[in-house]
Amino acid sequence: MAKYASGKYAIAISDRSGLQFPYNEMVKEWNGALVHVSEFEPKQPQLDPKPISADAISLRNVRPSRTAPDVPRLMKNNPFTTYASSSAVINVSFPGHGLTDGDTYRFRGPPLAVTASGGTFQFTNPSDFDGITGANIAKAAGYAITTGVFKAGARVVTDYAKANNFYFTVDTDTASIGELSGGGVGCSVGPVTLSAWLINF
Repeated sequence: MAKYASGKYAIAISDRSGLQFPYNEMVKEWNGALVHVSEFEPKQPQLDPKPISADAISLRNVRPSRTAPDVPRLMKNNPFTTYASSSAVINVSFPGHGLTDGDTYRFRGPPLAVTASGGTFQFTNPSDFDGITGANIAKAAGYAITTGVFKAGARVVTDYAKANNFYFTVDTDTASIGELSGGGVGCSVGPVTLSAWLINF
C-alpha cells in the first residue's frame, strides 16, 4: 500500500480563509473542511440536539389526598381542677391545647390493653376526685369547652390563658371542696367519636 508523504515542508491552503499555512498545522473540521488549527471551530451543539422526552407528571406509588381524623390528645397528670365548693365548673390545664372555643370534646382516661370488636380502642374513666366522678367527666356525649380560665366568677381571656387552659361544666356532680386537682395519669381530650385510619393499597 502506498504511503503518504509526511508533509514536513509542504504548505496547504485553508478551505475557510484561503490563506497559506504549513501543511502539518492543518486540521479537519466536522464538515470535512481543511483549516488551520487557529481557525478551527467545533461543531455547534445545537446541530445535534439530544432527544428530550416529555416531563414526568406522575409518581409510581401515589396515595389520594385525605384529611387525617382527629385523635385524642394526651394531657398532663391530674389536668382537672375544680373551681369552687358546690360548683360544677372544672378548669383544665393543657398547655398549647389547640382546641376550638365552643366545640364539643370528650374526655377519656388511660386506654385499655384490649380493643373492642372492630378494632376500636377502649378507655377507662379518669379518676374520681373532690366529689367529681370520672364517669361523668368521660360522658360519651362530651362537653362544650370554653377557652381560658374560670376565676373569681368570670372568664380570664388573656392570650396565654386561652392558649393553655379551658374549662367546662360537668353534669350532675359538684365539687366538695374546690380548687383540688385530679383525674389521674393518662387522661386525654379529643373528638366525641374516634375514626379508624384506613389505608387502601
